[in-house]
Amino acid sequence: MTLRTLLLDMNSYFASVEQQLRPELRDRPIAVVPVVADTTCCIAASYEAKKFGIKTGTRVSDAKKMCRGLKIVEARPRLYVETHHRIVEAVESCIPVSTVLSIDEMECRLWDNERTVDDAVRMAKLIKETIRRDIGEFLCCSIGLAPNRLLAKLAADWHKPNGLTVILQEELPQRLLSLPLRAFSGIGSRMEQRLLKAGIKTTPQFCEQTPQQLAKVWGSKLLGEVWWRRLRGEDVVDPPTKRRSVGHSNVLPPQMRNDMDAKAVMLRLLDKAAMRLRRIDYWAGTISLRIDYLDRESWQVQRELSHCQDTTTLVRAAYKLWKEKPSDTPLKVGVTLSNLVSSNNVAQPLFDEDRKLNALSTAMDELKERFGLQVVQFAEMHGTQPLDPKQAPTPDRIAFNHIPDISNAGSKKAASQTSSSKLSSHQLLDQMAALLNSQNATENLEG
Repeated sequence: MTLRTLLLDMNSYFASVEQQLRPELRDRPIAVVPVVADTTCCIAASYEAKKFGIKTGTRVSDAKKMCRGLKIVEARPRLYVETHHRIVEAVESCIPVSTVLSIDEMECRLWDNERTVDDAVRMAKLIKETIRRDIGEFLCCSIGLAPNRLLAKLAADWHKPNGLTVILQEELPQRLLSLPLRAFSGIGSRMEQRLLKAGIKTTPQFCEQTPQQLAKVWGSKLLGEVWWRRLRGEDVVDPPTKRRSVGHSNVLPPQMRNDMDAKAVMLRLLDKAAMRLRRIDYWAGTISLRIDYLDRESWQVQRELSHCQDTTTLVRAAYKLWKEKPSDTPLKVGVTLSNLVSSNNVAQPLFDEDRKLNALSTAMDELKERFGLQVVQFAEMHGTQPLDPKQAPTPDRIAFNHIPDISNAGSKKAASQTSSSKLSSHQLLDQMAALLNSQNATENLEG
């Protein structure tokens, strides 16, 4: 009867934050969108809106037809990130958070004296009450209690909103048999197709498989064994994973659906992706661009690279790909860096030019981390800034499994910080100037 995992899932998170902060939106159907345009999609819907069938991914024009009184709310990512960190603090006042799974999900490992049903349920109720008291009554969560994370995630999804569900090891696998295959975290559309090809159409059939049979479906003896054991309540450590790509995408607001602004957005996305690449210490072997158009099929192209991680080389490659795109009205721009290799497995640059480009990118990263992303940028990014400084051509976006920092980059405090282990801002600027003067590192990028 041992429970090991408590998984918390915030309900309709973005919409709930808006309703908590804006009383006029409470008890109303609302849809949160990346930009206010009928051609974009909802990224969150309140439970009042979900009653009309509106959900994440519903086109705004369709959502308005489904619910006449729907309120469209433009997303405010920074507020969602700030609220996320407040929620983590509230939960940790009750029990340590072992893993932040996404901006609206987190896992807590139950201690030995919390693993009985009564004690675990008491802890779950304490967490719910703490969030309600410290963050707000319109931010509710569903909590799953189970022997492992996979089953706790199932339990958290079982009853929404504001659910509390317990799955015991002695109930397995019978407790799971009524669920569809897609209810299991890790079984998406592609994996479901692989299961169907193997003759596995239902959860009872899924649970009947041997580890060897599951290994054939997953193409991995290790994963087959892991899934078989987790379905029976065992607490199995995640097998090591390999990072495959880094990327960003952005829906363009109506006033920026033109080639010049789309190109500036593409450069900003690439700049962010390159900075992330260096932060995780990987090198990219492929760059891909994608543009979704308003009145035609999307366009996508990629190019193989000699493994690199400096922004200048990536921008040069992106420029060449950009020339191949169709001339139509762009709706969404995306950049992906893939075929990633860890720095441990990459030969360091032999040529002085490549080493200087890497040093230049590192110096730019440090300036941005201290003073904000806008402190240094390529000219074409800066040249398309809107006249209204409150607007940003690439507003913050949140990937659910990546929570951005909300440090005070650019503040007086950050600007005044010095460290003996880091260069001062003046030294960094001098270093960048020397790098740029020693060779034209950013000239002829389109060449």
